[in-house]
Amino acid sequence: MNPETREELAGLLPSPGEPVLTSGRHDLLKDHLMRELTGQAPELPAVGTAPGRRARTPRRRFAVVALPLATAAAVVAAVLTGATGSRSATTDADAVALLDRIAEVAAAKQTAPVRDDQYVYVRTQSSMRFAEDDIRILRESSWTAVDGRRAGLRRVTVLVGPPFRPRDPFSSYSRGTHDMRLSPDPNVPTFRELRTLPTDPDALLEKIYAGTKGEGRTRRSAALEKIGDLLPDATLLPELDAALYRAAARIPGVSVVADAKDRTGRTGIGLSFEERDGRTVWVFDRKSLAFLGTADEALLAVGVTDKAGETPAP
Repeated sequence: MNPETREELAGLLPSPGEPVLTSGRHDLLKDHLMRELTGQAPELPAVGTAPGRRARTPRRRFAVVALPLATAAAVVAAVLTGATGSRSATTDADAVALLDRIAEVAAAKQTAPVRDDQYVYVRTQSSMRFAEDDIRILRESSWTAVDGRRAGLRRVTVLVGPPFRPRDPFSSYSRGTHDMRLSPDPNVPTFRELRTLPTDPDALLEKIYAGTKGEGRTRRSAALEKIGDLLPDATLLPELDAALYRAAARIPGVSVVADAKDRTGRTGIGLSFEERDGRTVWVFDRKSLAFLGTADEALLAVGVTDKAGETPAP
């Protein structure tokens, strides 16, 4: 890492004596609206309907985090020698320190009140490949019931794509805005269930390992996949948000990407894990350290509404 980047990262970290701050996002654990494919038509929902989450296909998301600075060196040594289920990986000490600061910032946020009769709102921007010469840019807003007992809403705006054509099997994803019913799925944790997850990083990671047993390419990659799925909703649960970052810090192979961009072109500091296929990069705002998303999917907003279809107040 060059001196300029190291100096910039150092400015984001707490002083040695600064205490760790504490504080007193919905089943949008979502797969793509459909599988990305090459040369085949994806499984499409009927027009006006969006199915619940299917068994997951390989996802774009993973997460990274870190431990308090005083124990960073010990943790790095432990995970490199004690972790099982994957190959050895090297960890960038600068990334560990930076991720610790990200976890501190997450934990310091105020907890927003969320009722069971409300909906968690998440807005993203991504792209989807329908064929080699057909890549569509989608902006998606989703409303999911906090208690998981009511249908939600998925609103997809196709920013780049073909106009509507009669009998087009992809008509639900033609240019324009399309609403689809988002059905409850018993296989996806509700936001209420997220609130019951342990906020101790070690206990949380063990629970994630147990819940993802047999999934993914390796034990580590499956855990990172799950952590990435949880991150958007967890922004509404500061203690869980920080715990997810610190749990992921136990998984080796994290490194800093000095200049990274999310799907909308926003720039920031990136964090990458060796465990992820293609080394998917998570992007964080340089100043606030807020999670911006990845190069494949940008996270634009997270909030809570009383009704599906409403936009949360800023």
